[in-house]
Amino acid sequence: MAHRELRVGDPLPSLAIAPVSRLNLALFAGASGDHHPIHIDLDYARSAGFADVFAHGMLGMAWLGRCLTNWQPQGYLRNFTVRFGGITHLGHQMTCRGKIVELSHDKNTMYIKLDIEAVNQFGEVKIAGEADFALPFEDS
Repeated sequence: MAHRELRVGDPLPSLAIAPVSRLNLALFAGASGDHHPIHIDLDYARSAGFADVFAHGMLGMAWLGRCLTNWQPQGYLRNFTVRFGGITHLGHQMTCRGKIVELSHDKNTMYIKLDIEAVNQFGEVKIAGEADFALPFEDS
């Protein structure tokens, strides 16, 4: 879709994530360097009052980032902020989505503000945030 065809209210293509597994958490811990035992050690999680381990908040943010960069190249992303609203448990099937909430432009650039969120299969919003893109107009 050409930038000039974008409209407020347009959705981003959603990103469906496979159910969260222990393997996902172990791989993310290794890749990110975040080895906090609450995410990978069942005994530790239970001693902290949780039934089981749960996903890193930054893993959910990474999924949202992938949703954004699947839509437009990373080089056009200017701002990306989130608020963590709940725990993403093992087995949750997350969907990342967003919609355009504001558009403006100057002579050369389209500025796009998005609301974004990661929700589980029950419709619970686990992460919500905003992102801003600056897209150059294509040559006519």
